[in-house]
Amino acid sequence: MSSARDRILDNFEDILIKEGERAATMDAVAAAAGVSKGGLLYHFRSKEAMVEALCERLAALTAAEADTIKAAPEGAARYYVRTSRYVDSPLDRAIVAAARLVQQGHPAAEATFAGIQDVWLEALESCLGSRALAQAVKLMGDGLYYSATFLSAGVAAPRVTDEELEAVLEQVDVLVAASSRPDEGPAAAR
Repeated sequence: MSSARDRILDNFEDILIKEGERAATMDAVAAAAGVSKGGLLYHFRSKEAMVEALCERLAALTAAEADTIKAAPEGAARYYVRTSRYVDSPLDRAIVAAARLVQQGHPAAEATFAGIQDVWLEALESCLGSRALAQAVKLMGDGLYYSATFLSAGVAAPRVTDEELEAVLEQVDVLVAASSRPDEGPAAAR
């Protein structure tokens, strides 16, 4: 059973995802979480405190995911791209909720969002040994995630099938292999 604080934060996140930042008032969050306004204020003195808590949640989930990226048996690049699908996980929900806050110019959300991009890029670079390769892989995964997120939000976006994803992963493998053989990579062609 989750704590009242977690339940409040979960409902704040849910309202942000479904209805946007303006709908995520203190009263709306308290009602959705099934707590009194006093109960909400006990855990979060302001809406900004809920924003900070959501950012802390996202940062923690991101750090855990970076560790998973680094330890992935299939390799960091393949793992990052393969898992770049919206599956309504706690990480997915925190990302989308924080993105709603970024759209409204919340400084804490903007800083957190920038930070998660750096964390994942650094995790990929540490495994792949090349910042350029890490950026290419990250952009591939981010593009898949962007497309999947819009699809899950009800916006018409092309669905990437399992077969198409596997074809993309094969290209990731080619890119990683070419990068590890500098005599065969793009620099050798110059």
